[in-house]
Amino acid sequence: MGLRAIISRIYRGEISADIVGKPKIWYSISGLLLALSIAGLLIQGLNIGVEFKGGSVFTFKASGHSIEQVRGAVTGGGAHQAIVQKAGADWRVTTESLTSAQVTEVKQNVTKQLQVPADKVSTQVVGASWGGEIQKKAWQALIVFMILIIGYLSVAFEWRMALAAVVALVHDLVITAGVYAWSGFEVTPATLLGFLTILGYSLYDAVVVFDMIKEVTKPLGPTSKTTYSEAANQALSNTLVRSLNTSLVAILPVGAILFIGTTLFGAGTLKDLSLALFVGMIIGTYSSLCVATPLLVQLKEREPKYKEIRANIARRESSAKRQAKAAKVKAATGPSGDATGDADEGEDDSADATAGVTVRKVVQQGPRQQPKRGTRQQRRGK
Repeated sequence: MGLRAIISRIYRGEISADIVGKPKIWYSISGLLLALSIAGLLIQGLNIGVEFKGGSVFTFKASGHSIEQVRGAVTGGGAHQAIVQKAGADWRVTTESLTSAQVTEVKQNVTKQLQVPADKVSTQVVGASWGGEIQKKAWQALIVFMILIIGYLSVAFEWRMALAAVVALVHDLVITAGVYAWSGFEVTPATLLGFLTILGYSLYDAVVVFDMIKEVTKPLGPTSKTTYSEAANQALSNTLVRSLNTSLVAILPVGAILFIGTTLFGAGTLKDLSLALFVGMIIGTYSSLCVATPLLVQLKEREPKYKEIRANIARRESSAKRQAKAAKVKAATGPSGDATGDADEGEDDSADATAGVTVRKVVQQGPRQQPKRGTRQQRRGK
């Protein structure tokens, strides 16, 4: 059976996918993605937006010019650093923080070299202190979000599920940040909103799976015939199709915004938001199914209750194997036993035959029959 047929049968719910039983595969994939992401963060670094680090932004429309021409027009006006981005016919150039006089000089130089009217060049100056405050509040929002998530999951479920969910969330954050590092996309407040959105989405998927696992594993006891791992895998298989359908429906419009909205319509802000959503939804779906759930199962299998269930099942399986082996040995020795029985029956038949001969001999050796004697008158007549 081909891979396509197997995936199709899993999608239709005809067979169960053994996701919980193969944690090494998923951990290896996640480890590789995390290593690439961390390498990107260390080598490339994040392209932090001006809203977080401070600086000056010049936005204008100028067709028929290259990136180098636009950069030269801005740096020629007195700016030392210029990050140039193009979205359709719009140019967005970010520089270090400039004074009002320097901003005016840059605008004049852009108007002169690129033939852009001065009133068509919009400027935005963000102070370094204000950007630092925004960055600080962003970290605070992320920490508060994590604390609330841990508290909610610990109350609604248990601390093991909370730990598994938080590990999956950190996994999603690091990989999404690595994609931003390697792609060079700017990290803006819209990106931060996208990050918080994907954390909520990933958490939603994990909660759905964990709730199903909680319901399926609740009846397990010492006499159960199913381990926690098997029950959790069955619960995951029951929610797999729903998770994939939900993710697919959410990813398609986000992909349209990312690949169509930014290229055809030049929506720069949407690009910052849609990339975080697109990557985060894919990674979030993967982590809730293939990272959080196997990690939860490994933590739960260490509990004495589920250790006892596994040990009882192992003993019953071992006893069944011994009985099957004994039955097999008995079946193998059966023909010789039948032969012995046939021999016994032969001996019985021989004994019966001997007894028959003896009886016949006794009958033959009995008293001889005397000639029949006539009546007294007959004898007198003689």
